[in-house]
Amino acid sequence: MGQHRSNWMCPTALLSLYGFFANCRPAEPFLTPYLLGHKNISGHVVTNYLFPIWTYSYLAVLPLIFLLTDMLRYKPLVVLQGLFLVSNYLLLCFAFDLVALTYLQFNFAMVTSTEVAYFSYIYSVIPAEQYQRATAYVRSAMLTGFTFGATMGQMLISLADLSYFTVNAITLAFMGIAFLVSFSLPMPRHGMYFGTGPGASTYPLNEVTEATDRMSGREEMKGAVSRWYSKERMRFAARQMWENLRESYSTKRLVYWSLWWALATANYGQVFNYVQVMWDQIAPSSTSSIYNGGVEAVCTLVGAVAAFLVGYMRVRWEVWGELFLGVFSAVGAGSVFLTGLSTNIWLSYTGYVIFKASYMFLITITTFQIAANLSMECYALTFGINTFVALALQTVLTAVVVDHSGLGLDIVTQFIIYGSCYTAISLLFLFRGLYTAGSYYYTSRESAETRTADKT
Repeated sequence: MGQHRSNWMCPTALLSLYGFFANCRPAEPFLTPYLLGHKNISGHVVTNYLFPIWTYSYLAVLPLIFLLTDMLRYKPLVVLQGLFLVSNYLLLCFAFDLVALTYLQFNFAMVTSTEVAYFSYIYSVIPAEQYQRATAYVRSAMLTGFTFGATMGQMLISLADLSYFTVNAITLAFMGIAFLVSFSLPMPRHGMYFGTGPGASTYPLNEVTEATDRMSGREEMKGAVSRWYSKERMRFAARQMWENLRESYSTKRLVYWSLWWALATANYGQVFNYVQVMWDQIAPSSTSSIYNGGVEAVCTLVGAVAAFLVGYMRVRWEVWGELFLGVFSAVGAGSVFLTGLSTNIWLSYTGYVIFKASYMFLITITTFQIAANLSMECYALTFGINTFVALALQTVLTAVVVDHSGLGLDIVTQFIIYGSCYTAISLLFLFRGLYTAGSYYYTSRESAETRTADKT
């Protein structure tokens, strides 16, 4: 019993430790003020040139990273993320020319794209019956790290009066710790697609570490290459992906939940990426006290509470779920307008807190509803596809609205467009939700009348 417990607790604890340090970034809420002030980059270049490069790079590398994550069995990609986190803050600390800062956006795209390895690693090294508890621990560690980092950053800026450069240097130290922790993660024996099927390893999950230790590095590498890249394995993986794809979008309800995920996440990504630019326009960091770190910490706490409450809600989601999406998307739309159109920084902060909390509330419901109706393999594929579609839509928004080679709109007009997009999402799901609820009510009433007539 003790051995079985340690076999899942150890990798869960190590990944949670990595997640805490990797997301403990005191400097992140102050990125835009740092670029505008310490790096002396103009607001136009930051908004309309640098930030769009991250979006394009993320879209370009995500499909490859998704496949490599499974083929290389997760851990190498987690280690790679740690390495890119370190290089990210090295560049932020010591790079000043525009070419280096342009590469910084690609570097950060590698950080965000490899998050899929962090979220899926744990499922490859623990028994299925421990998925729920392990997921809770890993996500809690990530949120705790983010909240701690944002709070620390705010305290270092406001109370200790440290420079943005010093806060970035402290963040670099945390990233170094995360990178070192990533090496201690045990190596999974197989991936979800490329390590299953004909010729797959027969080692049980709880023997992963012992089996790896018994094999020499050269023998394991030879066996791994022959297993991963054989034609038989590739055909099997492609067939399994196609079957999972068909199952993932087999019902209208799953398609609508996935549609909301993609549309809302695309708009959320734009608001999250450019909200610091908006705040700097309302209250310039060069002349005003800023509280970006405190706001992000509050957002995470409120969002975490909202997501936690989802687990205790007794709602017939198949009936009322789409209406929930419509109503709270309307709340999100209003909060985006409040964030972008306010001339008072505290009203803008409030709008962003409401927006982020409503998104975290709804994305928790969405992921839960999709996962509850799919196998783990199908959910992983659905997660990847929905994320890619969201990113593709975000790229279109960036290219048309933000990029200097597109419309290159000012930040206020951008937020009006994001709020309008969220309004369209809310209207779509309000109408769909009313139709679904009305159909259920009509069918239930008709069935009740039929039963009554049969009795008489």
